[in-house]
Amino acid sequence: MLLAVPAETRAGERRVAIVPDAAKRLIADGWDVTVQSGAGQGASIPDDLYRAAGVVLAGDARGTMDGADMVVRVHAPDAAAAALHPEGALHLSFFQPNEELEALRVLAARRATVFSFDLLPRIGRAQSMDALSSQSTVAGYRAGLLAAEHLGRFFPMFMTAAGTVPPAKVLVMGAGVAGLQAIATARRLGAVVHAYDVREAAKEEAESLGAKFVDLGVRAEGVGGYARDLSDEELFRQREALAAEVAASDVVITTAAVPGRRAPVLVTTDMVERMGPGTVIIDIAADAGGNCELTEAGREVVHAGVTIVGVANPASDMPNHASFLYGRNVANFCGLLSEQGSLRPHWSDEVVTGSCLLRDGRPLHGPTAELLGVPLASFEDGGDEEAGP
Repeated sequence: MLLAVPAETRAGERRVAIVPDAAKRLIADGWDVTVQSGAGQGASIPDDLYRAAGVVLAGDARGTMDGADMVVRVHAPDAAAAALHPEGALHLSFFQPNEELEALRVLAARRATVFSFDLLPRIGRAQSMDALSSQSTVAGYRAGLLAAEHLGRFFPMFMTAAGTVPPAKVLVMGAGVAGLQAIATARRLGAVVHAYDVREAAKEEAESLGAKFVDLGVRAEGVGGYARDLSDEELFRQREALAAEVAASDVVITTAAVPGRRAPVLVTTDMVERMGPGTVIIDIAADAGGNCELTEAGREVVHAGVTIVGVANPASDMPNHASFLYGRNVANFCGLLSEQGSLRPHWSDEVVTGSCLLRDGRPLHGPTAELLGVPLASFEDGGDEEAGP
């Protein structure tokens, strides 16, 4: 079994899909691992550490993937990179079909079997493979640090001979994995933190970290622990109730997302204009359109004295530990794809089936089938699980 790790092609991406620690584990499980030379450079992982772990290094992406049974990336490839994917090989990465449709078409034509961490079932047994959660942990921590960096005031209360400085007031919108980490980070830095989420289950978790939960009376419990889309009426009620909380905050950190959809707009232009001068909004949902109406991904926008930071790809800002966590997720997932040194995906396992976009180039995911304009295949179409990919 040959597992290939090419360098990431997305602009600004510094993570790598496998670190030496994870490579050692995979090799012990019967995999051969090839990594493109320099792939770990952005995460401060030199080639020598890969060699010491038993990894083979290749000079370019084509050489890295030559003869591979499985290709692992952080992000989905673009169409050009997908064209280098070995015929019939497996692929694993974050992969949103609607955002990488051309690459998906290329992989389908190459009869690839594609797994996406974006579709991983949110069940207890899959937690060790949950790359969305591991990378959201990094993103939430980074959001708290960015908030302190951009606010021109102290986060904690200071009592000095010159007088007492009150603590910063931080509002965190969205108390999922990223939001909870943002709460914890802001609290560690000494801020007074309020938290808001449309999921009732988030209240206890936010309060356990020292935040005061803001209850607006709008509930949107979704499937698998995620929030569902709000109706237009619910969005209006939510924004009206949130306006006062936003206006009273020194910092607003927004983390709300609905998988596969545009991020909900929680902070309108009018709400921004009610905030005080020098206040800050950190929007880590910028890549999905942003939770603030004025967010621009990868840019800082100043409007009415308020700085709106559209954080693009926040986990990449802490590439070393983000890669370490991601590599562990990959190694754990690969345990469901191999057995006794042979590539044998466990097609009876709901984690495997739930995260599969394509099997042998045929869509096993409804929205993917619609995007490709072909019929939805069944898992039985690919043969039994003893027959390989």
